[in-house]
Amino acid sequence: MNSQSSPLRKLINHFNNKKGQIYTASTFSILNKIFDIAPPLLIGLAVDTVVKQEESFLAEMGISDKIHQIYILAILTFIIWALESLFEYLLKVWWRGLAQEVQHDLRMEAYDHLQNLHISFYQEQNSGNLTTVLNDDINQLERFLDIGANDIIQTLTTVVSIGAIFFYLSPQIALLSLTPVPFILWGSFYFQRKVQPRYQNVRSEAGLLASMLVNNIAGMMTIKSYVAQKFEYNRLEKQSNRYARANKEAIRVSSSFSPIIRMAVLCGFLFTLTIGASQVFDGSLEVGSYSVLIFLVQRLLWPLTRLGETFDLYQRSMASTSRVMDLLETEIKVIDGKEELESFDGEVSFENINFKYDEEDNTGLKDITLKIQAGQTVALVGPTGSGKSTMLKLLQRFYDPQSGHVNFDGRNLKELKQNSLRSHIGFVSQDTYLFHGTVLDNIIYGSNEATEVDAMKAAKLAEAHDFIELLPQGYQTIVGERGQKLSGGQRQRIAIARAILKDPKLFIFDEATSAIDNETEAAIQRSLKTITQGRTTVMVAHRLSTIIHADQICVLNEGRIEQRGTHEELIKQDGLYRALWNVQTGNV
Repeated sequence: MNSQSSPLRKLINHFNNKKGQIYTASTFSILNKIFDIAPPLLIGLAVDTVVKQEESFLAEMGISDKIHQIYILAILTFIIWALESLFEYLLKVWWRGLAQEVQHDLRMEAYDHLQNLHISFYQEQNSGNLTTVLNDDINQLERFLDIGANDIIQTLTTVVSIGAIFFYLSPQIALLSLTPVPFILWGSFYFQRKVQPRYQNVRSEAGLLASMLVNNIAGMMTIKSYVAQKFEYNRLEKQSNRYARANKEAIRVSSSFSPIIRMAVLCGFLFTLTIGASQVFDGSLEVGSYSVLIFLVQRLLWPLTRLGETFDLYQRSMASTSRVMDLLETEIKVIDGKEELESFDGEVSFENINFKYDEEDNTGLKDITLKIQAGQTVALVGPTGSGKSTMLKLLQRFYDPQSGHVNFDGRNLKELKQNSLRSHIGFVSQDTYLFHGTVLDNIIYGSNEATEVDAMKAAKLAEAHDFIELLPQGYQTIVGERGQKLSGGQRQRIAIARAILKDPKLFIFDEATSAIDNETEAAIQRSLKTITQGRTTVMVAHRLSTIIHADQICVLNEGRIEQRGTHEELIKQDGLYRALWNVQTGNV
């Protein structure tokens, strides 16, 4: 637990700026526990006053009148209970406030880091697991700071304070009564090593379960279409059982800790009960002191018996913290540039680009050199896997090439801030993503200062306005998660409107008309011809009829540009483009 690489140490170092709040909250916990321990001392004084009267401890302090002694005890009791209540209020406010701040800061920092991670990270992870890290794992830490941190501090305060009182009243009883404490502490570390990997397994299984639920809910239409409900039920049941078994195994080990503590503390209580009584009998211990010891050992018993629950909460939170820290320590592979792209004329160039997704990848891009003049429309065509979409990803700097570089107006993208360069790009993908919200929300997404009138203008250019007006609430219609209330063509037209509203210097269309019928496609082609005037446009298309008016068509094959030219030029050549054209037009 004290290792420099432990989750707790990482967490403390990570929130170094909150040490002042931690110290303040810890002080309130200590003071609350000190005043919580004080009442047994008052009981001892009360017993001493009643039994010894004029020879009591308070009488020796100069308060000889018995009733005055009782009044003094009553006043002290009121003050101590009031202070104990005050510090209990303060510790709860500070610890719970700290818990809320930490969980909020950690969640937002993790989410921000997540947004900056490489696209390949998302291809290797599953959304359910990431959701569990950002939500449930951080909530586990919040629960520990809410309750567990205070319990640990107060337990330590109890052991130290009661130990000091025991040694003052009877060193012999103290030695015997507190003997179990070192064994309890040793047992804590022993059980930590036993439980830690089990709770890490619990968090891992929880992530897999969440991922399965998220994916199944998103893919419910496919599940129903293939009548796979029973299959998915069985698959989910299997994973749920794995999660339950992992939890049971962790609980089995952690639950055995509390009974062991209880028996160890019982030994201390029996020592106090028997040896203390014998000392009272032989006159070496006052009755009042014996009462204090009996009551205090009970105060020691309950916090230590709860240590097992606190320990369980700690282990769960540390397993979760480890997962959050692993996410925060994930390397950001695409390092942001330092320069702003304040203006962009629209010239784009690929210079000697070589790129592959990993070392074993035999596909990718090879020796790509392409210059696109400002305002030109360039189409990328070719077989599936030839590298068309990869070029679009490099344009948006989702990846960096292994050699060569991509330029905007002659400036290397690596030197530019990513948000700055992407602010000049309007992107429409084949897999259109709409957010849960209204049609208007989705059109003005990324153009937050735009008005509904602006959105309508963009929708008209995208041939979307007419169908939007026919929706139940028009532009205020909720589209559903991922836009599932709309057809594929409707979703794509809204995405095109979103890109138009952004008013970029560079349009990127990745199969942007793939889900649109021929009539709508023709209308959109007319719109695109208008909106792309004076703007650079890069299009990927399988349907060659959509790009015949492009200024330049690049034909990719196995990661290389095999042909380039206009439609008229390429159709005359005996090459891949003419072969693709003949297949699509039926001239084979």
